[in-house]
Order: sequence, then structure tokens, then C-alpha cells
Amino acid sequence: MFVYILRCKGDTLYTGFTPDLARRYREHCQKKGAKYTRSHPPCGIAAAWEVEGKSDALRLEYRIKTLSRAEKDRLIESGTEGELFGIRAERIHPVFESESTIVG
Repeated sequence: MFVYILRCKGDTLYTGFTPDLARRYREHCQKKGAKYTRSHPPCGIAAAWEVEGKSDALRLEYRIKTLSRAEKDRLIESGTEGELFGIRAERIHPVFESESTIVG
């Protein structure tokens, strides 16, 4: 499972989880994803982490969503991996910049 933070139009952030990061990102770009990303299209994946299972993904997603914008920005910039809020999480690279582009 993956937990991810999208950077969206208007410099907003969206956090979600999925078993297939590439598929879910395409859905967001095609306005088939979450209601929020239909009106705030993604500009790219700011950060993503792989976690053990759905329960860890739900816990990490919730924890990230409780952070302030400044805290989310610091988390994105920090490159934090290993253990994140007590949950084993491996930072994923590369990130997606557009629907069809993956950069390293």
C-alpha cells in the first residue's frame, strides 16, 4: 500500500492511499479520483511512502491529514523514511509530475 501527498492546482495538498500509485494518480489526473481533485487537479506527487498494509496506510494517511500545512511542507521536503509517526514507511522515488511522466 502507498500513502501519497499530491500537490494540486492553487498550491494545495491532497493526501490519500492506494494499492496502485500509478493507477490512482492517473485517475486523479483524469478527474475520476477523489471529489477534491476533480476541482483541484494534481500538478504532481509531492511525496509517497510504501507501507505494510491497509491498516498502516489508513493510520499514516490520518496522521498526515492532521498536520498543518507548514508541517506537511516540512515532511515533503525532509525526505523522511524508515519510521513515520511510529509506522514503518519507505519513501518512494521517482515521483510523477504529470499523468504520463515519471521522473527520477
